[in-house]
Amino acid sequence: MQIPFFFLVKIKFTPIMKNTDFILPNLVYKSAIGLMLLFVLSMATLMGQTHIRVITTCDVHGNYFPDGFPGPVPIEGSLAHIKAFADEQRKIEGQEVILLDNGDLLQGKPAGYYFNFVAERPVHFVAEAMNMAGFDAATVGNHDIETGPQVYDRLVKEFDFPYLAANALHIRTGKPYFEPYTVIEREGVRIAILGLVTPTVPDWLPRKLWKNMEFVSMYSSATYWMEHIQEKENPDAVIGLFHSGLGPDIEYSEKDLRLEHASLYVAKYVPGFDVIFTGHDHRQRNRVVQNTLNQDVLILAGESFGNSAAVADLVFSPKQDGSHELANMSGSIVSMTDYEPCDEFMNTFSQDIAMAKAYVKKPVGDLQKTLLSREGYFGNSAFTDFVHQMQMEIGGTDISIAAPLSFDAVLEAGTITMGDMFQLYPFENYLYVMELTGKEIHKHLEYSYGLWLNTMSNPDDHLLLLRRDEYGDVQLNDEGRARLRHAFYNFDSAAGVDYVVDASKPEGERITITGLSNDGKFSFEDTYKVAINSYRGSGGGGHLTRGAGIAHERLENRINYVSEMDLRSHIANKISDEEKIAPKPFSNWKIIPEDWVERASLKDYYLLFGSDD
Repeated sequence: MQIPFFFLVKIKFTPIMKNTDFILPNLVYKSAIGLMLLFVLSMATLMGQTHIRVITTCDVHGNYFPDGFPGPVPIEGSLAHIKAFADEQRKIEGQEVILLDNGDLLQGKPAGYYFNFVAERPVHFVAEAMNMAGFDAATVGNHDIETGPQVYDRLVKEFDFPYLAANALHIRTGKPYFEPYTVIEREGVRIAILGLVTPTVPDWLPRKLWKNMEFVSMYSSATYWMEHIQEKENPDAVIGLFHSGLGPDIEYSEKDLRLEHASLYVAKYVPGFDVIFTGHDHRQRNRVVQNTLNQDVLILAGESFGNSAAVADLVFSPKQDGSHELANMSGSIVSMTDYEPCDEFMNTFSQDIAMAKAYVKKPVGDLQKTLLSREGYFGNSAFTDFVHQMQMEIGGTDISIAAPLSFDAVLEAGTITMGDMFQLYPFENYLYVMELTGKEIHKHLEYSYGLWLNTMSNPDDHLLLLRRDEYGDVQLNDEGRARLRHAFYNFDSAAGVDYVVDASKPEGERITITGLSNDGKFSFEDTYKVAINSYRGSGGGGHLTRGAGIAHERLENRINYVSEMDLRSHIANKISDEEKIAPKPFSNWKIIPEDWVERASLKDYYLLFGSDD
């Protein structure tokens, strides 16, 4: 039988938006792609071919159920939705299914924290849930490492499938701490799956969370294991399951770099991959690139939080030697909006859901005044300064450095619950006390406000650095809202130090420190103990490395205290001890020229958040 042309080419989807990754609408998927799939299945069956559908989730971040615990959250997707979709696909005759997860599964939602650190179960909830959903492999994400060895080591034992990360090596043996790859066989077709995690984990997390590991570049690890897989496993296809974003489309003179986002680089310069699933950067993508041998590599990623799944449809033709040839591949992004949460999943874990909700609703203390994180972008705010206050009390310091960690959180006056604590402090950061010189504190702040503030030349300018289009105009979304150019969680301010920020001066020349808030003299040459979270103190955001100029390998030498628990837990305990709290903003810093700032703040506040009416 002559093979139809359809099966002789690898389908490419052309991006419909310039300089963006292609997003396939669910409506199109349900119609054109759905009909195409039926055609592929019928033709593949007639021709003795094997169709394998690879379904991959990424960055689920604790969104296991269609309820965010607490508050009104989108319920379009969750792990419960993904199971419903996977179960449906497994029932389709003539189609084999492989289900994968691409990291950052454990942290992000209160339910994740509850099951990692509070719940007492004979088997970890995530292991039981993932086993029930029928996952075939998963790659470790950086936020999975953040849960600590007591969690990820346990999951290695309790998962019914391999936990992958070829470039996370055991410091004593030099061998992968997790499994480097796995081979999955369907109808005689052998598919090798290589897992890699972004190697910049040490830039964000305290050593105690990864103390038995070292992380090597994705490129060097992929090069080594690709050769091993091809020689030892005779795969019919190779899939990369990379918890790392795409990265820039350039070739580096030094190939063995620890790049945070290196999926595109590996796709192009490590021939052998047929499909690469990406994650970590929370970007959807569906595109084809060519490697150095001019072979197509399909790159896919779905939405985070289980809102969609990335799907690779692979059709294999049998060869005379008993192996198989990849005759066709195509990619799609399948939204979960048309799927209901799996009833079996929800019923099986109904008691777990109830217990997690009870934990989230547990009262912590009484808040005397509503706190708004949005106020922290324009000066001292009770929201951010309360975190400063807690850091200084916990660490026993007179100086704190912190940023608002929720873009637009509202903590209503009244009873504070554990759920509210995840709005105040959404990450599992630990507290460091670090020794920094006055000059380093100054440079750290210059770097921070360089990410934060625009350089104003007149009172009609914007105060905040906002995203702009190619013509220099502020970009607005469909609701007329602007977006910050840089991540808000990098907008560090200081407490315990009095200073002025001049928005009319260029980046790097804005900060004037006038003294310590306790009436002491501030000196560039003196060394101070500073309370700071572990993400920043480990190098996250570049404030201490690119800003203050401290070599990354020397940061650890500056740390003289690491908190026993994560900061959120410490803060919750302090609130519980005090029972009633009434945070007030400090008055240790301001932005000038004040008349310009007042006018620009009103304008930028409206662009970001709209009217308060």
